[in-house]
Amino acid sequence: MAPSSRVFELRTYHAVPGKLDALHDRFRDHTLPLFDKHGITVIGFWTPQDGQQLPSDTLVYLLAFSDRDAAEAAWDSFRADPAWIRAKAESEERNGGSLTTAIESMFLTPTDYSLLG
Repeated sequence: MAPSSRVFELRTYHAVPGKLDALHDRFRDHTLPLFDKHGITVIGFWTPQDGQQLPSDTLVYLLAFSDRDAAEAAWDSFRADPAWIRAKAESEERNGGSLTTAIESMFLTPTDYSLLG
């Protein structure tokens, strides 16, 4: 079996204390449709239980792309989308500033025995 060029991106958002619900709202109401529009495939979203390893005001999600170049192109088009720029600005205005204190990103290559290869 030939190795796949498919990559996954694990993203971790550290919400400003008290703003995790606003971050969930922005993803649910604005970001997810824009991800779809720009070819960003969502595998899933999670929040940590009981402060395990990460504070409870953390959002973790996993994305899939055909390859690293596709990921870069999708993010570039997403970030330049006027609908995203507007949604981000409006959510920050409604909630008194940025919804996050830090965003981490890690690209992952599936192993040859991964179910998500």
